Amino acid sequence: MTPIGIDDIELATSHHVVRLDDFAAANGTDPAKFRLGLGQDEFSFPAPDEDVVTMAAAAAAPIIERSGAEGIRTMLFATESGIDQSKAAGMAVHSLLDLPSQMRIVEVKEACYSATAALQAAVGIVTRSPGQRVLVIASDVARYELDTPGEPTQGAGAVAMLVSADPELLEIEPVSGLNSADVDDFWRPNDSSTAIVDGALSVTAYLDALTGAWTDLSAQGGPAMAEIDRVLYHQPFTKMAKKAQVHLAGLTGEDLDTDIVAGPVPSGSAETGPAGVVSSASDSGSTGPRDTGLATSTLYNRRLGNSYTASLYAGLCSLLDHDEDLAGRRIGLFSYGSGSVGEFFTARVVPGYEQHSSRQAVTAALDARVPLSMDAYRALHATELPSAEDVSTPKVTAGPFRFAGVKGRARIYERS
Repeated sequence: MTPIGIDDIELATSHHVVRLDDFAAANGTDPAKFRLGLGQDEFSFPAPDEDVVTMAAAAAAPIIERSGAEGIRTMLFATESGIDQSKAAGMAVHSLLDLPSQMRIVEVKEACYSATAALQAAVGIVTRSPGQRVLVIASDVARYELDTPGEPTQGAGAVAMLVSADPELLEIEPVSGLNSADVDDFWRPNDSSTAIVDGALSVTAYLDALTGAWTDLSAQGGPAMAEIDRVLYHQPFTKMAKKAQVHLAGLTGEDLDTDIVAGPVPSGSAETGPAGVVSSASDSGSTGPRDTGLATSTLYNRRLGNSYTASLYAGLCSLLDHDEDLAGRRIGLFSYGSGSVGEFFTARVVPGYEQHSSRQAVTAALDARVPLSMDAYRALHATELPSAEDVSTPKVTAGPFRFAGVKGRARIYERS
């Protein structure tokens, strides 16, 4: 059978950043509450002329530049930050990237899970027509009301993936474990620009979905935990990945590493090898819990914050960019979306994957974000553009695409 999976991947984020040390100082909070309690250091925040479309286009553009648009007949745009109740956000991306008209473009929604639904649909399309390629984009802005517990877990980011036969990064395996349950742990009503969340219930629902998806994976004949080398999780905050790892260890009886990095890890520090790869007990040959990439997969998300549909795949980008020993290894991926849907699937890393690393570019983009003062952040958070009148946005973003404003009740986009 021809392998099908992710041939290329790119991560993009916003112009601004909110540093949680500044956030803590402004709120009279111990920074450790965020750094250790949530596993977060900062979060991305969009400029007035940025949104899910501009980030999505920025993530997809390098892929199109590298490989062209030939054979891409489908774009699946996964988001829970949709810009219109009818028109897919992917239509604007299609225009910005000057893609061929011979394409189907669809928006997919189920909280943070929908990028995985889009990925699996893409695999199905390529299975039927191996000569085709599918562009999958996950892009979101996580927003919570000011002065609520969810506020420090906000974030923004987009991941674009090119799905094809004979991929150069990741071969998706056919067996998945699934779990769905109607749970009101997190949702955003049509008349609200911010999410409503029951934090305690959300954690419980997440872990229940992990239990159900793992149990179903086993029932479907999927690999045992001992046959999985690395595990990635949806990361609404990186400490949640640690909670999930502890839970999976209990389910499987495996001794798994549960350490996440307590702050940014600079290349060449005592905690990394010469290439900045996070070390573990198992890597150094000593006995101890088995390293499954928990630390390396959380490095980008610690800085991005929650990117909803893109979160799991930002973790994949981080793992691929920081782990130099993945060739031929099996990765387990747990995708979760509130409401709720969970899926646990597996994939094999293609030898030569390290030649496609975007580590320098991603790190540079994260470092280049412009910090917001607390006053500027709160003012920007409170700004909502009306859709019933024409308005232009100020030119702020340094990215390649921008949201120019509203004209005739339609959103206008342009190249920067």
